[in-house]
Amino acid sequence: MNKDPFKEYLKESEPDKVSKGYAWSTAIGLQAVDGLKPSQYLIDTAIQNIEGKITIKEAKIL
Repeated sequence: MNKDPFKEYLKESEPDKVSKGYAWSTAIGLQAVDGLKPSQYLIDTAIQNIEGKITIKEAKIL
């Protein structure tokens, strides 16, 4: 993953988007430590959650 898809959310003025962006970025970063790459599906799901289109509960079952 060359470009951080969550970078723009970490600069947002809305606190909820910032905290969700940090959480997703951290989770994916921890996966990268183990040499794992996130799928585009995971990134898309994370962005939907950050933008408020789905809840974290829905993200877990998708």
